[in-house]
Amino acid sequence: MNLVVVSNRVASGDVNEPKTGGLETALLPMVQQSGAIWVGPSRLSEVGRNNNPSVTALGEGRLVRVDLPAEDYRRYYEGFANSALWPALHSLTDKISFSDDDYVSYRKINAFMADALFDYRDRDAFWVHDYHFLSLGAELRDRSVDRPIGFFLHTPWPAPNVQLVPHHRELTELMLAYDVIGFQTDEDRQNFLACVLADLQLTPSEDGVVTSPGRGVTRCQVFPIGIDTDKFAQHAADADANADVASLLDGLDREKLAVGVDRLDYTKGLDNRVRAFGCLLGKEPRSISLLQIATSSRSSIQSYSDYQNDVMSLVEDVNARHGADGWKPIRYETTPASQAVLAGLYRASRVGVVTPLRDGMNLVAKEYVAAQDPRDPGVLVLSKFAGAAKELDAALLVDPNDVEGMSETISKAIKMPQTDRISRWQDMMAKLRAYPITQWTADFIAELEKIRTEKLGGTEPARCAAAQRFETEGRISTTRRCEPFGPAAFVTSGVRCARQEARL
Repeated sequence: MNLVVVSNRVASGDVNEPKTGGLETALLPMVQQSGAIWVGPSRLSEVGRNNNPSVTALGEGRLVRVDLPAEDYRRYYEGFANSALWPALHSLTDKISFSDDDYVSYRKINAFMADALFDYRDRDAFWVHDYHFLSLGAELRDRSVDRPIGFFLHTPWPAPNVQLVPHHRELTELMLAYDVIGFQTDEDRQNFLACVLADLQLTPSEDGVVTSPGRGVTRCQVFPIGIDTDKFAQHAADADANADVASLLDGLDREKLAVGVDRLDYTKGLDNRVRAFGCLLGKEPRSISLLQIATSSRSSIQSYSDYQNDVMSLVEDVNARHGADGWKPIRYETTPASQAVLAGLYRASRVGVVTPLRDGMNLVAKEYVAAQDPRDPGVLVLSKFAGAAKELDAALLVDPNDVEGMSETISKAIKMPQTDRISRWQDMMAKLRAYPITQWTADFIAELEKIRTEKLGGTEPARCAAAQRFETEGRISTTRRCEPFGPAAFVTSGVRCARQEARL
């Protein structure tokens, strides 16, 4: 299939460059091997500087970076996407910061991306990723793009009783322009379908199909993202010869070592994790040490900057209270590490701690399991609110809000007998091998191929006709209705959004 992949974050293609999130780790091998075109914005430092998209080879595929207006991109990325949508999707409503101008820019950037993607309208299908592009499918439909368009949400989707962002009803309705919407877990899928019923008064079928007036048919399905299990296991097996692994482990007692790897994001629960280790060390001095790799993330957003400072202060406090004779219980690293290095760290540790407050999946949990020595595996301590907990139920599951409970579970993990550790690891490893990353991509692409066949055969219920359009220098111009978000209309390249009352 001649596929176009779309995401806000795109990879460089350098296998040794540390990956900062699960999305690029998951997509890069597929693009390299399938010949897909991967389209995303320019690097953040380059947004607004170039006039033409840059094209880079990625194995058999291509990476296309699209330049976007700098101020709109800032409001779209730092504003609506990551200060409003991100906390809302993780059910952390106290973190939501919203402005109408940010929402305007979010819609503009989705429209600009649709303009850029119009050049690829004759490819077989589009696969759009994550919360940055909830309205992109509708923008493509308004440009008469009739190819299958799939969307995969890497984050959770909250229950309908969770306060969402303003305009959430409009965004939910716009998402129904996608032919298929993929979720990490069935809980996320059911939450979305409940929102469709509550907000749009549309009743999904028992198998998750939504039929909407003016949009047609949208299939909501579950595709739990995996990893390259065997490749990661091989990285771990080869780690003894890795000098970077040896440097990070220098002076640490592997029999008493826990490891955590996270972006410095308030959804990851690092603050409570550090508190849990402090609680454990208060009861059982020098019983454990933590190697925490915490890479900076979105530090230009105030809530992230504050959180990074809070975590650092907690680490310093635990080390001051429980360290002695030059020994510090928490070794805190902020430099990103490659997958090969991470695999070695996972394998060397007795406990892996993955304790997000909420998470769509969390591939660190799966990577930790894949990296273990089959004869002497470590123990995974995993938040019950991570999507990975639905599969890795042989891990020790914890409530990340319960500091005392986490400390007790970590203590149990460090003392667990070898036979119990092996049994739990074998259970989880079998599940990872049953559904690796290659199966995830194959299943989603197969669904797009199925939809494409139906469209070609005319068997799919017809969508509404595209809005009236005209060609202007190879671009489409379309008039759309939007919820009111300011005193004036705004105009973008190829899209006019008039100030009108909300549809719902």
